[in-house]
Order: sequence, then C-alpha cells, then structure tokens
Amino acid sequence: MYGKLFALGAGLLFGTSVLCLEVRASEPTTPPDPPEFPAQSEPVFVGVSDILEYRALPEYHEPEWVTEKFVKTGKLPPVKERLPKEPLVYKAANMPDGIGVYGDVMRHVIGGRPEGWNYIAGQSQGWGGIDIGMMECLTRTGPLFMVKAEELQPLPNLAKSWEWSDDGHQLTMHLIEGAKWSDGDPFDAEDVMFYWEDHVLDPNLTPLNGASPANFGGESTKLEKIDNYTIRWTFDTPFPTEYLYQMAYGNFCPGPSHILKPKHPKYSDNTYEEYKNAFPPEFMNWPVMGAWVPVEYRPDDIIVLRRNPYYWKVDEEGNQLPYLDEVHYRLSTWADRDVQAVAGSGDFSNLEQPESYVEALRRGSDESAPARLQFGPRTIGYTLQMNLSGNGWGDPDERAQAVRELNRNLDFRKAVTMAIDRQRLGESLVRGPFTAIYPGGLYAGTTYYDKESTVYYPYDIEAANALLDGLGLKDTDGNGVRNFPEGTAGGRDIEITLLANTDYNTDRNLAEGVVNMMQELGLRVILNLQQGTARDDLYQSGRFDWQVFRQTAEMVTVVQNTAMLAPTGPQVHQFHRAGSDGTLDLLPFEQELVDIVNAFVRTQDLNERAELMKRYQKVYTENVYSVGLTQYPGALIINKRFANIPAGAPIYMYNWAEDNIIRERVYVPKDKQQDYELHPQSLPGEPGGDGPIT
Repeated sequence: MYGKLFALGAGLLFGTSVLCLEVRASEPTTPPDPPEFPAQSEPVFVGVSDILEYRALPEYHEPEWVTEKFVKTGKLPPVKERLPKEPLVYKAANMPDGIGVYGDVMRHVIGGRPEGWNYIAGQSQGWGGIDIGMMECLTRTGPLFMVKAEELQPLPNLAKSWEWSDDGHQLTMHLIEGAKWSDGDPFDAEDVMFYWEDHVLDPNLTPLNGASPANFGGESTKLEKIDNYTIRWTFDTPFPTEYLYQMAYGNFCPGPSHILKPKHPKYSDNTYEEYKNAFPPEFMNWPVMGAWVPVEYRPDDIIVLRRNPYYWKVDEEGNQLPYLDEVHYRLSTWADRDVQAVAGSGDFSNLEQPESYVEALRRGSDESAPARLQFGPRTIGYTLQMNLSGNGWGDPDERAQAVRELNRNLDFRKAVTMAIDRQRLGESLVRGPFTAIYPGGLYAGTTYYDKESTVYYPYDIEAANALLDGLGLKDTDGNGVRNFPEGTAGGRDIEITLLANTDYNTDRNLAEGVVNMMQELGLRVILNLQQGTARDDLYQSGRFDWQVFRQTAEMVTVVQNTAMLAPTGPQVHQFHRAGSDGTLDLLPFEQELVDIVNAFVRTQDLNERAELMKRYQKVYTENVYSVGLTQYPGALIINKRFANIPAGAPIYMYNWAEDNIIRERVYVPKDKQQDYELHPQSLPGEPGGDGPIT
C-alpha cells in the first residue's frame, strides 16, 4: 500500500496537469541577502606558521609557586624535564594582547552533567568545554577561522607534522616526542593504536563523538605503528585530506592507555558496560593531555580543573602554559550560562539562543557591565529534517511508514517548505538584524556558499495547499486535518511526530512555530520534546518522522564531516540511514549528491571543489533535501578582565569557541585578577586520588 502512495506522488511529479502548471506560477528564486549586522567582528587572517611552531627554547618557566612547592621539594621534576624535546610554541605576534601572566580562573556554567571520564568509550563529560580543556587530538581545527584560505588545513597538534606518499595513499604522521600525560606517563604511539584498534574499530564501543571507521575512509583504512613516535595511515583513495579534519576534536583524541587498557574487556574480565563506567565523575585526577585536570566534582554543583603540570605547550618566552591556574564548570542550565556570564558571576558563554540577544546587548552596552559581547558570523542554523528511509530504519509502524513515503515525495517536501514563513519564524525568536532566511544546504557567508546555486521556494501557503491537494491528501472527515489516501494507513488523519531538544529554548520555539505553520497546511504535527540524551537516542535509532535539527560542521566548513553531506554509507547520514538489511534506498537526487560528495573528497583541485559544491547546493535546495528554517550569528560573552581573545572568533565554526579562542593562551592581567580559586597553589594528585595534592 505504501508503494501506491509513492507512485501516486511520482506520477503527479512528472505529469503536466493543469493543477501543477498553476502551482508553478509561484516560481522558485534565489534567497534574499542576509541583513547587514555591524556588530559582527572580523578575524585577522594569518598563516599557520604565524600561530605556532615546534622548537626547543633556551629556558623554560612556570608559576613561581609550582617551583617552590613542588620542584624544590622533589614532588615534581624541573619544568624542562616535564616538557617535550620540542614543545609546541605559540607565537607572541599572534596573541592579541601578547605574552601573558599566570593566575586566576575562568568560570564556566554548563547545563550538562558528566557521565564519567572514559570519553573514548562514549562517556560525556558534560560538554560546555570540559572535554576541550582535557582532550588533545592528533590535529586541531578550532583556530582555523583565522587561517588564510591558501593555507587552510588542520593545525598540527599531537601530530606535529605529516607527509603523503607520492601516490597519496599513505599518510605518515610524526607524533610530538617526549610529551607526557598529566600524571607523568609518556604519550606515544601506543596510546594512538589503543584508541584506533580497541575503540574506533571495536563495534562494541562508540567513542564520544561517534568516531567510526567511516570517519576515516571505511573498513579498508589501515593504521600502523612505525615506531614510538611515528604512525602511518593507508587509504583506498589518494590524498584524502579531509580525514585530517576528522583527526581533530572529537574524533581522534586518544585516551590514557596506561589507565584504560587494564580495564578494557579485551585485556580483562570486564564487560563493555563495566569498562565504559569504570571511571565515574568522582574519579579525580584523570590523566589528560589537555591544559587542565579534574580535581573536584560535586554532583549538581561544580567540576573544578587545575593546571596540568606536564602540559606540553609554551609561549615564545618559554612560559609553560596554561596561564590560567584553574577552570570551573558550575552545573546549572544552559540558559543560566548566559545569565551568569552577563551578570559577571560566570566568565564565558556561547550566546546562541537569539531570544536573549537584545537583553544581553542592552546590558553589555553599560560601561559598568562586567562582560562584553563579541558577535561572529551567521554559522548557527536550524533545519527541519525528514526521515527519508523507506526500508526500515527505526522500525516504523504503518503510520510512520506512510509518513516516510510522503517525506520521499518532492511535491510534499515543496509544500512543506513553501508553508514555512521564515521571516515570521526568525522574528519570533528575536527582532532586529540577527536572523536570516535559510533555505537549506550550505550557509550564506561560508566559503563554499554560492547564492546563484541556491534554490529558494518563497512562502506561499496557497501554492503549498494546492500541491497537497494534487497528491490526493484531502480532509475527508472535515476535522481540519488532511487524511492519507484511502487504503493507506487506514485513511486516517495525517499525524507527524516532530522531535525536538528541550535543552534549548530556540529548538522548542522553532518546533512550536513549525507545528503552527503546518496547521495552515492541514497537517497535524505532534511535538515530541525530549532532553538531550533521550532525544539523541531517538534520533540515532531513526525513531522520528521529522526533527528540528541544528546543523553541524559539514554545512559550515564542508571539509569537516564531509561524508555526512550525503548518505555515503549505511549509517553516515543524519536523516537517511540503512534499514535492518543494511541497504540504503536512495532517491535519484540523493545518489547524485553522493556522487558529488565522493568527487569532492577525491579531488585536490580547489576550483573543481568549488564547482562541485555549487552543484551540491543546487541539487540539495532544488530537491528540498531538508527544509531550512533560520540562520543567525552567535556571540561570545566574555568577562572584560580576560586578555588574548582573538577578534572574529565564532562560537562555532570548525569547533566550539572554547577551542577557537585557544584558552591555554588566555590570561588575566595582574591588576584585574580576582580571588576565585578554590584550590590555590595546588596541583593534581596521582590518578585515583581523592583530591589535589597541596
């Protein structure tokens, strides 16, 4: 019966009925330009070598209290012995306020709650920048917003350099030599191989951000250890440089194998669940490669991180980083994060809920305000995604399957997008030049966006209703809701569930706006509001009809998560995955998108890549692959006492703002420092200890 509904829609799609000719009187066009927004700041573009290098320095320094309390008493080796042979050195010329000073705290407020520290087995640390402060990855992408286009590629990090073989199928990476985990254990290729072989390749484990072989080219990709500080990748395709982006946060951030390996089921009697939960949030002094180490956790109250005495980055004067001695994460709500940052009881927030923009700007404009706002580009956007799997992903019942068949019909998707009044939707969030009409696909203002390749179906409720009439979707029982055709789902009312995340007001508000607008189209849309983890579980398992979704990195940068731009694999895409038999039932235009994405991955020609993305954008928006809703800029809320915050830092582009601003370089001038430290002049203790050593 579901095939009959699809055939009906397909017949109307390619037919030349009078009704269809009338509907096309409302012609698609290009989207309007986003409104001017003078409050946005612009980055200063530089080369990679202007930001950092790896080299030995004549001498090294650390906070005086570390030397007095820990080195002179024999509790720690001298700082030179704790650093690598050639540490990563940040260039002073790229620091907005120059070489910093030690001391003070950055106080974050977050809405998440930590599950534990075993992120490579899938545990969340609570988000909000905790993981970014603790993890280090092979490459780094956050600061790329300031890198000029001709040098754009991921920054070196744990992998200090790499080179390709002549045929482009092998990538040899050289790891930083002599770096140590925060407990003093050496970091080397064993940590990398343990992450790859026993986590990414282990089907029983899913690392925090869902890293899988598909992120790195699939099951055929090989990774081998050459020596303690050299690894080699082998790929099927030549020069797949996009995988360098996958080796950054959070897909390739190794964990401490010396702590984890004895608990792993392959090397112990533990089950996978026992392994995943072996390091709960109460486990203090978890070994990290990042700048700060957890030393205190109070449930529903606070997480405290202290400086890593073995951190392997320095400034040009040889000062071991970070400058900040302590970082706090107050466990509250995401909405409270903005409130406390504006009020001065928090220090940093990614202002991403547009409902708060006007009030935050008003308060920030006061000269006595403790915080300032720094707006970046419009890289936050929401879309209405329809589940396009017709062959079983999510195990749909009769009603859900009938909705899937509607989702797969182009005229149905056109009707939905034409029934969305994006101007009204944006203004319902915030008045002013913040939001912009978003037709879907790549964001306006990003590198690969091309306006002329973007097809926009303007708001036209009459034409939208006519399209649904033409599909035979009539209100047969007179209750104001269209019915499925007779013989499909019992001819019942068309009811569509809309999944949305309740952690953010914007998600809820946009979802409620969609529900109201669909009423004018005669569709009953039922909100399924879920908190973060529950919502993620439903989404990942395919148990949704539609979802309001905040677009992720691939729509901003293209070169990150490139495989996710289309259903390039059975479990890769956001809203079309394989059914229980492992096959994808791609629509013809989806196959075209897959071919475009694969061609983009294969070529290194920049002009060809630009042309491919123009084709991608046209096919995507012409076929309404998802229904764009709105896009807008985010703002950093930063306490005014902090220095070295780079101009134009977006709250999200290649990574989140906590990484973009390079927190280990951020400092507070001596005359502005406050007495906020909870564990002053202390360092993390031994793994498994119950607090900081003092």
